[in-house]
Amino acid sequence: MSHKVFIDGEAGTTGLQIRERLEKRSDIELIRLSDDKRKDAGARKAALNSADAVILCLPDEAAIEAVSMIENPDVRVIDASTAFRTDPEWTYGFPEMSDAQRAAIAASKRISNPGCHATGFIALTRPLVEAGIIPSFFPITATSLTGYSGGGKSMIAEFEGGPDHGRGHERLYATGLAHKHLPEMTLYSGLESPPVFTPIVANFPQGLIVQVPLHLWALPDEPDIDAVRNLLTAHYLGEPFVRVATAEESAEAGAVHGAMLANTNQLLIHVFGNPDQDTANLVAVFDNLGKGASGAAVQNLNLVLGVDEGSGLV
Repeated sequence: MSHKVFIDGEAGTTGLQIRERLEKRSDIELIRLSDDKRKDAGARKAALNSADAVILCLPDEAAIEAVSMIENPDVRVIDASTAFRTDPEWTYGFPEMSDAQRAAIAASKRISNPGCHATGFIALTRPLVEAGIIPSFFPITATSLTGYSGGGKSMIAEFEGGPDHGRGHERLYATGLAHKHLPEMTLYSGLESPPVFTPIVANFPQGLIVQVPLHLWALPDEPDIDAVRNLLTAHYLGEPFVRVATAEESAEAGAVHGAMLANTNQLLIHVFGNPDQDTANLVAVFDNLGKGASGAAVQNLNLVLGVDEGSGLV
């Protein structure tokens, strides 16, 4: 049995990668629109309502419009925009977030695909907040280093299209400390206030590092580095796509490269630390277009269709 899937916005960066992950699968029948029909409201509405599942790879306003066009009550929707990520009527599409999240996604007809930065931040902080190691009121800072593909076709062209091939374009951005992922980062981490979050775009196409530094001595129970690592390890034990590095692996990692997991749906967590200073640095590395976007969408699609969660993913 094949499932009909329509990717609305398949010409974009995320949409193209989702299509590439799905088009070789025998259990998926992709509904495709010709180039001249992609913005035709009638053609889009017909495709949206004839699919078993729809993946929206659109700007927020266009995603909201697309959802309003769906009249078939059986259509499952996975939205990759920020439009519905904190909407209580939508299910947040991060299966590893909690024990109940995977089942909630599988049962839902409206799933919001997480933001890439949010994925790393929530993966690092939520288990610690839930366990009380990080109090919900505790002030948190975070930094990310992201591949330029996250900026879409215009940023890819900026980095790859000029004679300097991207040199000198690296930059810190969202300097007003109001990045669009902050609402979901705050809500799903369990924190009471947003982190001070500073993203940096780097000169590599795909990959993402999110880091959360901690003064362990400032936390109420003054946990040591091993306690933090052990809790995260226990939380993600047995997960196919999220793994916590051992103490030995982290000790041997002289550097973490942002592109090391490019073209995969894997997310690797390191807990680095300095016991003499009683400090730790929580680090998540993954593909901003993989586990941070298209891979996560396919993982959520597999869950809602009731097929192997890892189908089409590595």
